[in-house]
Amino acid sequence: MTVLETSPTSPPDAAVAQDAGRVPPPRDAGRWAGAAYQLRYIAEKLFAAVVVLWLAATTAFVAVHLSPGDPVTLLMGEFDTPELRATIEAQWGLDKSLLVQYFDFLTRLVQGDFGMSYVQRVPVADILFSHRLVASAQLTGAATLIAVVVALVLSVTTAGRKGVGRRIAFLGELTFASIPTFWLGIVFITVLSFQLGLLPVVGGSKLENLILPSLTLGLPLAAVLSQVLREGIEKSLEQPYAVTALARGISPWQLKIRHGLRHALIPAATLAGWSVGGMLTGTVIVEQVFGRPGIGQATVVAVTRQDVPVVLGITLLAVALYVAVNTVVDIVYLWIDPRLRVR
Repeated sequence: MTVLETSPTSPPDAAVAQDAGRVPPPRDAGRWAGAAYQLRYIAEKLFAAVVVLWLAATTAFVAVHLSPGDPVTLLMGEFDTPELRATIEAQWGLDKSLLVQYFDFLTRLVQGDFGMSYVQRVPVADILFSHRLVASAQLTGAATLIAVVVALVLSVTTAGRKGVGRRIAFLGELTFASIPTFWLGIVFITVLSFQLGLLPVVGGSKLENLILPSLTLGLPLAAVLSQVLREGIEKSLEQPYAVTALARGISPWQLKIRHGLRHALIPAATLAGWSVGGMLTGTVIVEQVFGRPGIGQATVVAVTRQDVPVVLGITLLAVALYVAVNTVVDIVYLWIDPRLRVR
């Protein structure tokens, strides 16, 4: 019997033929796969946002119709007659079936129509998208800017350090995060306005009138955000790449800013997205304390007067802003965390 030996360095003929016919994968195949995953990720987040908005609108519609009270009685006032009731029901579409009212409600929302105010007898959109929305947007934007700047400065300067400065920063963060927004505004008014006379108390459209409300709304968020950022930076400083970077001569400041902040942005962005709800609630309180004519003040007036369409419109607007911010945060994750770009 003859034994044929095959050299271990020479593959069989079939393997040679297979290797010869194999087409090497294109270099940009991984890039296209990553882009496709990113587009699918963004599409899923946008679809989820639409679903949440639909559920919020449906819940609000059901809550309004299950709540006690009759809107027709509110519209009629003291002139309660069967003829007037029938006229008002037909005028406001309340004589239709509940299902028809629901679809009419969704159709109007898609078109940007929030209905008519029961009390002011003007479109709710005219109340929402007016100088009130501009005032609330100015307050929220200024408070967010203060929160981000203060949190970045505190977290970068105190991360990785142990001393008096770190303890003072922690005490300040704990204080501002614990004080209710209402009391913090009163303290600022009492000290900075009444006693020191540095800033105006209420009202006005000048920049100086925005300082106290912005500090009242932004400092509590800065206190919580700085703690999250500091913890993320300190965890990144314990990683092996941080030790290697320091050994190569990079300064601790550069390490914290270039690498530490990037790793700390993921939990901080998550917290910032969830804090939008608290910011919207705080806007209602702050605008009442400082007498700012914004959406928060309009909410209090609408609730007091039982103006259901206005309350419903403000609620849906707040939900839309909350969903939009959190959707943007989810999409920004793709930029913050490279691991999400390719699956």
